Amino acid sequence: MEKKRTEAGATPTRSRDRGRATRRLLIEVTARLCGERDGAEPSVAEIANAAGVFPNQVTYHFGSKDALLVHAAFLGLLHDARRIERIGRQAPDAAAFRRNVARAVLAMPSLPSAARALAAAISKPELAPVVDRHLQLLFRQSERFVGRLVDSRGWQTRRPLGAEARTFWSTALGAVLLVRAGAHGTFADLDLAGALTVHDGPGRE
Repeated sequence: MEKKRTEAGATPTRSRDRGRATRRLLIEVTARLCGERDGAEPSVAEIANAAGVFPNQVTYHFGSKDALLVHAAFLGLLHDARRIERIGRQAPDAAAFRRNVARAVLAMPSLPSAARALAAAISKPELAPVVDRHLQLLFRQSERFVGRLVDSRGWQTRRPLGAEARTFWSTALGAVLLVRAGAHGTFADLDLAGALTVHDGPGRE
């Protein structure tokens, strides 16, 4: 009897694990397809085929393709942000950090997809909570990274670390939205490095 109860309890657990694995697979596959197509949106059928699942599993796990695309866009952005951290750690001083990080972020292939996700949340309010969760994760990840770097290098910032992260990413994503909306100019006209206030400290810069 005990064995039967244990097996019965294990079945929902295995089902949840399979569901999480499928959900993660769909996000990763969608992010890859969007990257391969320069951000172009794949169809539900294409996503399902690439993931080896049935198309209705997209709506089952995410509610809509738009929600899946938001998850995929920010997965790519968070992965790219991790790579940017490596570039930041290689900077010999704060000025190089600001310059190198800004240049690398504007070249991130995931940035346009993330900007499209923001635009989608404006027209489809049901996506706003999904976007917000990912943005908060991005901000916290960046805040922790800058905080560790500032502490280890003896650098300083002219604003709180949380505001530093939010201001930087808001500027980067806002620039992409402006360009995609048809605003005159290019990323080359943007001083993204100026959105960072990291500096070497008194008497060193």
